Amino acid sequence: MTLPDLAQVAWRKSSRSGANDSNCVEVGEVLSGRLAVRDSKDPGGPALIFDPTAWSSFVTGLRRGPLG
Repeated sequence: MTLPDLAQVAWRKSSRSGANDSNCVEVGEVLSGRLAVRDSKDPGGPALIFDPTAWSSFVTGLRRGPLG
């Protein structure tokens, strides 16, 4: 897998994050519909990359209720 250039990603925070809430994640679309997720407190740090199917499953699980 070729690693995407995360400097070019248009990052966005959850609509449920408050304006001053620093405890959230940011998501941005990278190559081929994959999504990158990073900690908003560490924008230069590592990011997780999800393919569209894995991301969809993750979001569906969140909407169903508590995970774990």
